[in-house]
Amino acid sequence: MPEKLKYLSGEWSREVKKRLEKGLTPEKMNNLTSSMTNLYKNCPGGTDMFFHVAFKDGAVDAVETGEGTGPPAEFLITGNYDIFAAISRAEMGSQKALMTGKLKLKGNMVKALKLASLVDRVNRIIAEIPMDFDI
Repeated sequence: MPEKLKYLSGEWSREVKKRLEKGLTPEKMNNLTSSMTNLYKNCPGGTDMFFHVAFKDGAVDAVETGEGTGPPAEFLITGNYDIFAAISRAEMGSQKALMTGKLKLKGNMVKALKLASLVDRVNRIIAEIPMDFDI
């Protein structure tokens, strides 16, 4: 693996999937079946990008990145690239970003709040990956 992976690249998403599969057992994920697409606005280079993750019965089912809006998901979270990058570097918590309006959520807010600790586990694993944020 190179010293740093380009954030949101195909190589980065494969590494995320590998680390999530290793670090999150179905039991740790409460046998969750759900999906989330993060829509990154104002990315370097002027494009919108997405990060999609899905779990089925607590196991990682999909991890994808790319340009555009991404696949449909139970939860759609939209925000500026800089905010998502800060979360991925563990400089900001996703719950705080949502509660302060820096991220917008489409989906069941009550369920999202119940799942917040699981999303934090995902974000902690992602933050361990050496990343280059100049995409």
